Amino acid sequence: MSFFPQQNDTGNVSLYIGLMSGTSLDGVDGALAAFSEDGTLRDTLASAHISFPDDLRAELMALQESGVDEIHREALAANRLVEHYAECVAALLQQSQTSMQQVTAIGVHGQTIRHRPDAGYTRQTNNPALLAELTGIDVIADFRSRDIAAHGQGAPLAPGFHYAMFSSRDEDRVVVNIGGIANISVLPSRFNVPAIGFDTGPGNVLLDAWIAQHNGQPYDAGGEWAKTGKVNPELLATLRDEAFLSAPPPKSTGRDLFHPAWLAEKLEAFPGIASADVQATLTVFTATTIADAIKQHAPDTKAVYVCGGGAYNTYLMTLIYFSLKLHRPDIVVESTDALGIPPNQIEALAFAWLAQRFDAREPGNMPAVTGAEGLRVLGALYPA
Repeated sequence: MSFFPQQNDTGNVSLYIGLMSGTSLDGVDGALAAFSEDGTLRDTLASAHISFPDDLRAELMALQESGVDEIHREALAANRLVEHYAECVAALLQQSQTSMQQVTAIGVHGQTIRHRPDAGYTRQTNNPALLAELTGIDVIADFRSRDIAAHGQGAPLAPGFHYAMFSSRDEDRVVVNIGGIANISVLPSRFNVPAIGFDTGPGNVLLDAWIAQHNGQPYDAGGEWAKTGKVNPELLATLRDEAFLSAPPPKSTGRDLFHPAWLAEKLEAFPGIASADVQATLTVFTATTIADAIKQHAPDTKAVYVCGGGAYNTYLMTLIYFSLKLHRPDIVVESTDALGIPPNQIEALAFAWLAQRFDAREPGNMPAVTGAEGLRVLGALYPA
């Protein structure tokens, strides 16, 4: 087995679909991609987003915590979730005028409801057998469990794709993925130096929850609401006083730690604080924890590329840039559009790539990222 940046087309092209529904719980992103036999991404043929209805989003949120009859409720939620996955697959096939027979496999992450590598497990709600039945396409799922079995974190998995697609011999790079949780991939230009990656803390998860609670909006478009508030330095210091943030990598996190109740506990010491000021402070919190991780683990890097929904928050992007510029004046912070892939396609493409890796019986994890005891083939096959 090998793990290296793929650069040469050495054979036939195969089509894979990647599906990703992340911590933001806004819906499923899908991509249909063509890969060469060596894992080179040749083309993205289609992309699609299917939003979750409010009741499904609420149930997936509720399943983040223990509750009454949760096993039954999770099974029903998984079936509904897969119906939306199948809808996304149909949209990709229609958009690209591709038949299901032309697609080798679907790589699907599932919806994380518990992530406890410290206890030896992670749980992604899914029903891949039903997805295979509904689409008539082989499904590859359960990508995280094998890494955890090898004593890894099981996350983040996107750095493998970042490394394969975005490493450069000309410059050190950092790829930042800002979904519900933020993570970074540090990609050195010297290919004999291992890449690293880890979760840095909250991305959009607290921002989205706060604006939904106070303004009824699913997210703070462009950071416009945050810009109306004033940063509270004492609250910012309280938020940053979280052990996870200073812990060394490998590390991963999720809603198990950063959730509305966590924020509410922090806010108890700040009665009467304006809601816009909280949003402003949360935005700086996300920006500075990302910037701090880059400054500590990639101090010489001057090229930072951002993907995920956070790349469309122009205010957040500006804050990240200025936080890094104080450390390195020549820093460049851009979205992955600059590398040829839109920010909202990266994670779905990553799971298409992981499915291709599974079919080739090549590893999908990076031990330097997850802490696993070695390279592992990730995933489980559900034949159509």
